[in-house]
Amino acid sequence: MIVAPAIAYAVAFVATAGVMARPFRWPEYVFALAGAAALLVLRVLSPAEAWGAVVKGTDVYLFLTGMMLLSEVARREGLFDWAASRAAALAQGDPRRLFALVYGVGVLVTVFLSNDATAVVLTPAVYAAARAAKAPPTPYLYACAFVANAASFVLPISNPANLVMFGDRMPPLGAWLALFAAPSLAAILLTYGAMRFVFAGKLGEKLGQFAHRPEQTPLSFGGRIACAGLCAAALVLLYASARGWNLGLPTLVVGLAVAAVALTAARAAPGPVLREISWGVLPLVAGLFVLVEGLARAGLVAHLAEALQTGQAVAPRETALVAGLLAGFGANVVNNLPLGLIAASAAHQAAASPLTIGALLIGVDLGPNLSVTGSLATLLWLVAIRREGEHVGALAFLKVGAVVMTPSLIASLAALILS
Repeated sequence: MIVAPAIAYAVAFVATAGVMARPFRWPEYVFALAGAAALLVLRVLSPAEAWGAVVKGTDVYLFLTGMMLLSEVARREGLFDWAASRAAALAQGDPRRLFALVYGVGVLVTVFLSNDATAVVLTPAVYAAARAAKAPPTPYLYACAFVANAASFVLPISNPANLVMFGDRMPPLGAWLALFAAPSLAAILLTYGAMRFVFAGKLGEKLGQFAHRPEQTPLSFGGRIACAGLCAAALVLLYASARGWNLGLPTLVVGLAVAAVALTAARAAPGPVLREISWGVLPLVAGLFVLVEGLARAGLVAHLAEALQTGQAVAPRETALVAGLLAGFGANVVNNLPLGLIAASAAHQAAASPLTIGALLIGVDLGPNLSVTGSLATLLWLVAIRREGEHVGALAFLKVGAVVMTPSLIASLAALILS
């Protein structure tokens, strides 16, 4: 099918703008699906091509469903509230210690459950912990947003974008760690240091007395089940990653198993758990896959693939660095999920080296820390803090993000290229 590039670009631009701006407060998936439908109506894609694009995302859908089940069970059983409250208690009135503990919990949740879990589930718990400690919540809420992206390439399971970038070429766990261990450490430490610098004033005063003593509230039986289930899930996913398997199906199976055990122990119906899950994420991702297929048919991916191929042949390290930087800043223009899909398609067509793919992934994962529209996780974080009565404007986030993201991205790419 011959594709008019201008039509595909225009549809993708309008649909992506709708996803980012959410006019009329409509859900993001409405605009992604509308864009996909427009590509069909305008004959940019045939029904078979659109369906093929949807099917490409199967592993991502399974992964997201499993993760959302795990996260919702843990939330309902109070596991994340308990962990955040323990962090507040262990701070012993020191705001810097509380910040470090919140950040550390965020790293663990992101690494083993994904950045979306940190944004959606941990953020309300951290807000409650900050209020209990009578601390200004802003630094701790920002910590949730930034660590969700900074720690999201420690493991393949830490970010759905990782599945998108590598697809069925996901490297075994050992190869993944060899490639991303140093860049991940750089991203986590630099992000933490930059945030401590930005919020030095707000972290300089002694915390007030707790409104209650969170350390006196033990983890419930259901919470212990959820904790054991999450630990089991982490082990299963690490094993699957080490074997080089697709992660979607194992994640879904573990999520269903943990939910079944927790609900059976609590003698609870599954309905409330299923209703609280953000199912709109799945049609959003499906619509984005179709939009990217339209751009691929319009020739965008081929042009990018040609540029990558040429650059790798002449200057592989410099090409990887430039690709990572462009992906990092570009994610804030079009959101990192569609950008990840485009970058992955171009990298695969160009037979890109692991170094170039790694640089693109770092840009896609870490770059969104610049703006509130950079990643799905940050958009979900924005919704979560609004529910708590907090508001962060796009300009305010950008001012912090420019200081936090830029050195982290450069240091992570340098660690990748020099390792």
